[in-house]
Amino acid sequence: MELTYLRTFREVAKWGSYTKAGEALGYAQSSITTQIQRLEESYGTTLLERYGRSMKLTMAGEALLQYANEIHRLHEESKEVVAKQSKGTLSIGTIETLAAFYLPQHLQAFRRDYPDVNVVIQPGNEPYIVESVKEGELDVGIILDPPFRDPELNSSILREERLVIITNPEHKFSGLSEIHVEDLESESLILTEDGCTYRALLLKVLKANQVNFSLSYQFGNLEAIKQCVTYGLGIALLPRIAVAEEIRKAQIIAIPFVHPEFKFYTQLIYSNKKWKSKAFLGFLELISSVNYQND
Repeated sequence: MELTYLRTFREVAKWGSYTKAGEALGYAQSSITTQIQRLEESYGTTLLERYGRSMKLTMAGEALLQYANEIHRLHEESKEVVAKQSKGTLSIGTIETLAAFYLPQHLQAFRRDYPDVNVVIQPGNEPYIVESVKEGELDVGIILDPPFRDPELNSSILREERLVIITNPEHKFSGLSEIHVEDLESESLILTEDGCTYRALLLKVLKANQVNFSLSYQFGNLEAIKQCVTYGLGIALLPRIAVAEEIRKAQIIAIPFVHPEFKFYTQLIYSNKKWKSKAFLGFLELISSVNYQND
């Protein structure tokens, strides 16, 4: 209630009149009088004195007015911040591929609508992201997986991501329109790091089909993989979104990898227990509003 009393006090100081303050606030004069009396009781001093027909601030009243004005300003600011959630931090966990080739355009749009929200991108593999979202260490996760389900998490598919085998333009695969698992017999593979879901599925499929291969290199960095492929050191399985520029420049060849289990989707996950600020809801709406499509 004291916030209301301070508001009334500011109006009386502004108008120098209980009557005019009451008119401005929609209160009866008796209510204004009562509020000022209770405020004076709270501070243990006289805040206003009558001079003729006007009410004037005492020295104590002058001092309080400065605080009352600042409290009013902070209160108004707090209402705006809480209503708009225009400040704070949004933490997003995702894999390198999506952080580099999918998120930037969406982050640009989000920054336009929420310029004061600090966005923190936390890279990691899918198991780490899922666990961190469950534990509340991350607000949201964006993963690349087959359709994902977990009773503790909300999940939604944003788009399908095509996986391709990339090769040097002079590789024997360059004339193929698609590649099947048996085509990888005796090939030199350049793999992503442990914890990568499409790497794990590729190795599972190769083993199930008894396809022999050699492991040339293993990297946790997409650029290193692409460079090694460009120099003819092996072939690799990557999302097409990650190699679009190299394809355009004819530095590599990208051929669809066809297998019934290889249906991968960019997916949004967040905890069922997550408190949804306006900025958080704005991010969900923004990233979910893009038309479902392939590159």
